[in-house]
Amino acid sequence: MNGKLIIFSAPSGSGKSTIIQFLLKQNLNLAFSISATSRAPRGKEQDGVDYYFMSPDKFRQHIAQGDFLEYEEVYTNRYYGTLRQSVEQLLAEGKNVVFDVDVVGGCNIKNIYDGKALSIFIQPPSIDELRKRLNERATDAPEVIEDRVAKAEYELTFAPKFDKVIINDNLSVAEEETLAAIRAFLAL
Repeated sequence: MNGKLIIFSAPSGSGKSTIIQFLLKQNLNLAFSISATSRAPRGKEQDGVDYYFMSPDKFRQHIAQGDFLEYEEVYTNRYYGTLRQSVEQLLAEGKNVVFDVDVVGGCNIKNIYDGKALSIFIQPPSIDELRKRLNERATDAPEVIEDRVAKAEYELTFAPKFDKVIINDNLSVAEEETLAAIRAFLAL
């Protein structure tokens, strides 16, 4: 039996990665979709584990061949995308594939798979709370935080395009709401 797809999108700082990590520990037969990138590995990152690493030319070749479900050139020659073949392989193995993608990528994947996919948008309770969370992380300079907040305001306009919007104002409640939505979707 083929698996299903669960697509997550959210502004940076919404708690999406934390919720995904919680879900991967549940008994839902989930497999995380590994993205492709044209950037070099960082630290101990491994090809095929953290990302599929490739040169910008190789990435563009895959684009030309239509190999991506979605992709984005984030910076000049810095691409990220989801390879169709790796997703189809996981689905054929009966796995339910989890995606962590930007809002445009999430909408694109949902459009391709329609009823086989559940799209979930993790929303912060407010822009002010999002800014506070990003500041508390203490990983970004103030101008980077403001760029992320501006991007978040844009990304929030996409929330109505998703099947389910989870407002993460209490992490454990958001985790349980997301888990319930996924269990209901997988039971269909």
